[in-house]
Amino acid sequence: MGRRSKLTDAQWADIERRMLEGEAVRALAREFQVSEAAIRARKSTQVEQIKTVANQIVATERAIQALPIPAQITAHSLAAKLRAISDNLASAAHYGAATAHRLNALANSEVAKIDDADPLKSGDSLKGVMVLSRLANDSASIALNLLAANKESVQKMNEDAPPPPTVDASKLSDAALAELMNARAAAQ
Repeated sequence: MGRRSKLTDAQWADIERRMLEGEAVRALAREFQVSEAAIRARKSTQVEQIKTVANQIVATERAIQALPIPAQITAHSLAAKLRAISDNLASAAHYGAATAHRLNALANSEVAKIDDADPLKSGDSLKGVMVLSRLANDSASIALNLLAANKESVQKMNEDAPPPPTVDASKLSDAALAELMNARAAAQ
């Protein structure tokens, strides 16, 4: 675990807000007495994501405003329905996966009843395993379809973190280099 920041969460939130408002990282680093690299490392990805989403929201609002009033109402109504469908499908996937889990457990308990020496004597148990397994697979279908539809997002969530950026020590000031060395020593 790295060294604790000398800035509070409130100060970091202030820095983020001010970066979003267009203030220069260099000026903020000077004001808060931290390195520019510390600010960039801590907030640059999140700030860029916020900017991207904000631009998408603005573009969407402009597109909606360009529509006639009845079409705006229809667009808002459709968006609300799509959100509800998404929420309901997510819930159905969750419950379906839980049901599939339970049915698979029941099928597994039926497997224990099968006579290994003569499995055909255990016809009722075999039928029970088959029916329970089929119901479990059917119950899991919504969850599996949602995962398949979001395959790229799921893969991104499961990827390893990217390697940390490297720093060219010759381009750092003595103070910044000392701060990095101290942080490294504290982390070890």
